[in-house]
Amino acid sequence: MGEAISLALALVMSGDADLFEIVGLSLRVSLSATVFACLIGLPIGALVAISRFPGRGACLVLMNALMGLPPVVVGLLVYLHLSRSGPLGFLGLLYTPTAMIIAQTILIAPIVAALSRQVIEDLHAEYAEQFRSLCLSRAQAVAALLWDARYSLLTVGLAGFGRAVAEVGAVIIVGGNIDHLTRVMTTAIALETSKGDLALALALGVVLLVIALGVNAAVQGLRMSARRQAYV
Repeated sequence: MGEAISLALALVMSGDADLFEIVGLSLRVSLSATVFACLIGLPIGALVAISRFPGRGACLVLMNALMGLPPVVVGLLVYLHLSRSGPLGFLGLLYTPTAMIIAQTILIAPIVAALSRQVIEDLHAEYAEQFRSLCLSRAQAVAALLWDARYSLLTVGLAGFGRAVAEVGAVIIVGGNIDHLTRVMTTAIALETSKGDLALALALGVVLLVIALGVNAAVQGLRMSARRQAYV
Protein backbone atom coordinates (compact mmCIF):
# COMPACT_ATOMS: atom_id res chain seq x y z
CA MET A 1 0.00 0.00 0.00
CA GLY A 2 2.82 2.40 0.87
CA GLU A 3 4.52 1.72 -2.46
CA ALA A 4 1.25 2.28 -4.35
CA ILE A 5 0.70 5.62 -2.58
CA SER A 6 4.26 6.71 -3.38
CA LEU A 7 3.80 5.84 -7.06
CA ALA A 8 0.44 7.64 -7.10
CA LEU A 9 1.99 10.84 -5.72
CA ALA A 10 4.84 10.54 -8.21
CA LEU A 11 2.34 10.32 -11.08
CA VAL A 12 0.53 13.42 -9.86
CA MET A 13 3.69 15.46 -9.27
CA SER A 14 5.24 14.46 -12.61
CA GLY A 15 2.19 15.60 -14.59
CA ASP A 16 1.56 12.21 -16.20
CA ALA A 17 -0.10 12.80 -19.59
CA ASP A 18 -2.57 9.90 -19.36
CA LEU A 19 -3.57 10.91 -15.84
CA PHE A 20 -4.34 14.51 -16.73
CA GLU A 21 -6.08 13.54 -19.97
CA ILE A 22 -8.53 11.52 -17.87
CA VAL A 23 -8.90 14.37 -15.35
CA GLY A 24 -9.49 16.91 -18.11
CA LEU A 25 -12.22 14.83 -19.73
CA SER A 26 -13.87 14.24 -16.34
CA LEU A 27 -14.00 17.96 -15.64
CA ARG A 28 -15.28 18.80 -19.11
CA VAL A 29 -18.08 16.23 -18.94
CA SER A 30 -19.11 16.96 -15.34
CA LEU A 31 -18.98 20.75 -15.63
CA SER A 32 -20.93 20.68 -18.90
CA ALA A 33 -23.58 18.44 -17.34
CA THR A 34 -23.78 20.71 -14.28
CA VAL A 35 -24.29 23.81 -16.43
CA PHE A 36 -27.04 22.16 -18.49
CA ALA A 37 -28.68 20.76 -15.35
CA CYS A 38 -28.69 24.22 -13.76
CA LEU A 39 -30.18 25.78 -16.91
CA ILE A 40 -32.99 23.21 -16.72
CA GLY A 41 -33.38 22.71 -12.98
CA LEU A 42 -33.12 26.24 -11.57
CA PRO A 43 -36.05 27.74 -13.53
CA ILE A 44 -38.20 24.65 -12.87
CA GLY A 45 -37.42 24.76 -9.16
CA ALA A 46 -38.16 28.49 -8.98
CA LEU A 47 -41.45 28.18 -10.87
CA VAL A 48 -42.67 25.36 -8.64
CA ALA A 49 -41.57 27.32 -5.57
CA ILE A 50 -43.67 30.42 -6.35
CA SER A 51 -46.64 28.70 -8.02
CA ARG A 52 -49.74 27.19 -6.45
CA PHE A 53 -51.63 24.72 -8.64
CA PRO A 54 -53.68 21.51 -8.32
CA GLY A 55 -51.40 18.52 -7.87
CA ARG A 56 -48.49 20.58 -6.52
CA GLY A 57 -48.03 18.12 -3.65
CA ALA A 58 -47.69 15.23 -6.08
CA CYS A 59 -45.25 17.31 -8.14
CA LEU A 60 -43.08 17.89 -5.06
CA VAL A 61 -43.11 14.18 -4.22
CA LEU A 62 -42.06 13.38 -7.79
CA MET A 63 -39.25 15.97 -7.73
CA ASN A 64 -37.89 14.58 -4.48
CA ALA A 65 -38.20 11.00 -5.73
CA LEU A 66 -36.26 11.81 -8.92
CA MET A 67 -33.31 12.92 -6.79
CA GLY A 68 -32.67 9.23 -6.19
CA LEU A 69 -32.74 8.09 -9.82
CA PRO A 70 -30.68 4.88 -10.16
CA PRO A 71 -27.69 5.77 -12.37
CA VAL A 72 -27.68 2.42 -14.17
CA VAL A 73 -31.36 2.85 -15.11
CA VAL A 74 -30.67 6.33 -16.49
CA GLY A 75 -27.69 4.95 -18.38
CA LEU A 76 -29.80 2.14 -19.82
CA LEU A 77 -32.56 4.51 -20.96
CA VAL A 78 -30.06 6.86 -22.61
CA TYR A 79 -28.35 3.86 -24.22
CA LEU A 80 -31.65 2.62 -25.67
CA HIS A 81 -32.39 6.05 -27.15
CA LEU A 82 -28.90 6.59 -28.58
CA SER A 83 -28.21 3.04 -29.80
CA ARG A 84 -28.27 2.38 -33.52
CA SER A 85 -31.79 0.93 -33.35
CA GLY A 86 -33.05 3.70 -31.02
CA PRO A 87 -34.96 6.85 -32.02
CA LEU A 88 -31.82 9.02 -31.77
CA GLY A 89 -29.39 6.47 -33.13
CA PHE A 90 -28.91 8.45 -36.35
CA LEU A 91 -27.01 11.10 -34.32
CA GLY A 92 -24.17 8.68 -33.61
CA LEU A 93 -23.71 9.90 -30.03
CA LEU A 94 -23.36 6.57 -28.25
CA TYR A 95 -19.90 5.99 -26.73
CA THR A 96 -19.00 9.68 -26.95
CA PRO A 97 -18.50 12.36 -24.27
CA THR A 98 -21.78 13.93 -25.44
CA ALA A 99 -23.71 10.81 -24.41
CA MET A 100 -22.04 10.95 -21.00
CA ILE A 101 -23.04 14.61 -20.60
CA ILE A 102 -26.64 13.75 -21.49
CA ALA A 103 -26.76 10.94 -18.92
CA GLN A 104 -25.24 13.07 -16.18
CA THR A 105 -27.56 15.97 -16.97
CA ILE A 106 -30.60 13.72 -16.59
CA LEU A 107 -29.23 12.47 -13.27
CA ILE A 108 -28.47 15.82 -11.66
CA ALA A 109 -31.19 18.09 -13.09
CA PRO A 110 -33.77 16.71 -10.58
CA ILE A 111 -31.30 17.33 -7.73
CA VAL A 112 -30.84 20.94 -8.83
CA ALA A 113 -34.59 21.45 -9.29
CA ALA A 114 -35.56 19.99 -5.90
CA LEU A 115 -32.87 21.77 -3.88
CA SER A 116 -33.37 25.12 -5.62
CA ARG A 117 -37.12 24.83 -5.08
CA GLN A 118 -36.59 24.71 -1.34
CA VAL A 119 -34.17 27.67 -1.39
CA ILE A 120 -36.45 29.81 -3.57
CA GLU A 121 -39.62 28.89 -1.65
CA ASP A 122 -38.09 30.03 1.65
CA LEU A 123 -36.94 33.29 0.03
CA HIS A 124 -40.27 33.88 -1.71
CA ALA A 125 -42.08 33.72 1.64
CA GLU A 126 -40.15 36.86 2.64
CA TYR A 127 -40.74 38.81 -0.59
CA ALA A 128 -44.20 37.68 -1.71
CA GLU A 129 -45.97 40.79 -0.38
CA GLN A 130 -43.40 43.12 -1.91
CA PHE A 131 -43.66 41.40 -5.29
CA ARG A 132 -47.45 41.77 -5.24
CA SER A 133 -47.20 45.45 -4.36
CA LEU A 134 -44.83 46.01 -7.28
CA CYS A 135 -47.11 44.02 -9.64
CA LEU A 136 -44.22 41.90 -10.87
CA SER A 137 -44.90 39.20 -13.42
CA ARG A 138 -44.04 35.59 -12.63
CA ALA A 139 -40.99 35.74 -14.88
CA GLN A 140 -39.76 38.92 -13.16
CA ALA A 141 -40.30 37.38 -9.72
CA VAL A 142 -38.38 34.24 -10.71
CA ALA A 143 -35.49 36.31 -12.09
CA ALA A 144 -35.35 38.44 -8.91
CA LEU A 145 -35.41 35.42 -6.63
CA LEU A 146 -32.74 33.57 -8.59
CA TRP A 147 -30.46 36.60 -8.45
CA ASP A 148 -31.02 37.23 -4.75
CA ALA A 149 -30.39 33.56 -3.92
CA ARG A 150 -27.39 33.23 -6.24
CA TYR A 151 -24.89 32.42 -3.49
CA SER A 152 -27.15 29.79 -1.92
CA LEU A 153 -27.73 28.33 -5.37
CA LEU A 154 -23.98 27.92 -5.80
CA THR A 155 -24.25 25.23 -3.14
CA VAL A 156 -27.00 23.60 -5.18
CA GLY A 157 -24.74 23.64 -8.23
CA LEU A 158 -21.97 22.16 -6.10
CA ALA A 159 -24.23 19.30 -5.05
CA GLY A 160 -25.00 18.62 -8.71
CA PHE A 161 -21.33 18.75 -9.67
CA GLY A 162 -20.43 16.41 -6.83
CA ARG A 163 -22.97 13.87 -8.04
CA ALA A 164 -21.78 14.21 -11.63
CA VAL A 165 -18.03 13.93 -11.04
CA ALA A 166 -18.51 10.84 -8.83
CA GLU A 167 -20.83 9.03 -11.26
CA VAL A 168 -19.84 5.58 -12.56
CA GLY A 169 -22.84 3.48 -13.59
CA ALA A 170 -24.51 5.70 -16.17
CA VAL A 171 -21.33 6.99 -17.83
CA ILE A 172 -19.80 3.55 -18.26
CA ILE A 173 -22.98 2.29 -19.98
CA VAL A 174 -23.25 5.16 -22.47
CA GLY A 175 -19.53 6.00 -22.69
CA GLY A 176 -18.00 2.55 -22.72
CA ASN A 177 -14.82 3.56 -20.82
CA ILE A 178 -12.84 3.85 -24.07
CA ASP A 179 -9.20 4.85 -23.60
CA HIS A 180 -8.39 8.36 -24.89
CA LEU A 181 -12.05 8.96 -25.75
CA THR A 182 -14.53 8.37 -22.91
CA ARG A 183 -12.44 7.29 -19.94
CA VAL A 184 -13.10 9.51 -16.92
CA MET A 185 -11.76 9.40 -13.37
CA THR A 186 -14.41 7.17 -11.82
CA THR A 187 -14.45 4.59 -14.61
CA ALA A 188 -10.65 4.61 -14.77
CA ILE A 189 -10.42 4.03 -10.99
CA ALA A 190 -12.75 1.04 -11.29
CA LEU A 191 -10.81 -0.37 -14.26
CA GLU A 192 -7.32 0.14 -12.85
CA THR A 193 -8.32 -1.32 -9.49
CA SER A 194 -9.67 -4.45 -11.20
CA LYS A 195 -6.39 -4.71 -13.14
CA GLY A 196 -4.35 -4.30 -9.97
CA ASP A 197 -2.80 -0.96 -11.02
CA LEU A 198 -3.36 0.70 -7.66
CA ALA A 199 -0.91 3.54 -8.35
CA LEU A 200 -2.97 5.10 -11.15
CA ALA A 201 -6.22 4.41 -9.29
CA LEU A 202 -4.91 6.12 -6.16
CA ALA A 203 -3.52 9.04 -8.19
CA LEU A 204 -6.93 9.60 -9.75
CA GLY A 205 -8.53 9.30 -6.31
CA VAL A 206 -6.18 11.97 -4.95
CA VAL A 207 -7.03 14.33 -7.81
CA LEU A 208 -10.74 13.68 -7.32
CA LEU A 209 -10.47 14.55 -3.62
CA VAL A 210 -8.48 17.72 -4.37
CA ILE A 211 -11.10 18.84 -6.91
CA ALA A 212 -13.91 18.23 -4.43
CA LEU A 213 -12.11 20.15 -1.68
CA GLY A 214 -11.20 22.98 -4.07
CA VAL A 215 -14.76 23.46 -5.28
CA ASN A 216 -16.09 23.41 -1.72
CA ALA A 217 -13.50 25.96 -0.63
CA ALA A 218 -14.33 28.25 -3.57
CA VAL A 219 -18.05 28.19 -2.87
CA GLN A 220 -17.50 28.74 0.85
CA GLY A 221 -15.27 31.71 0.06
CA LEU A 222 -17.92 33.23 -2.19
CA ARG A 223 -20.60 32.79 0.46
CA MET A 224 -18.42 34.42 3.14
CA SER A 225 -17.68 37.29 0.77
CA ALA A 226 -21.41 37.74 0.15
CA ARG A 227 -22.10 37.86 3.88
CA ARG A 228 -19.41 40.50 4.42
CA GLN A 229 -20.90 42.63 1.63
CA ALA A 230 -24.35 42.28 3.18
CA TYR A 231 -23.08 43.66 6.48
CA VAL A 232 -21.33 46.62 4.86
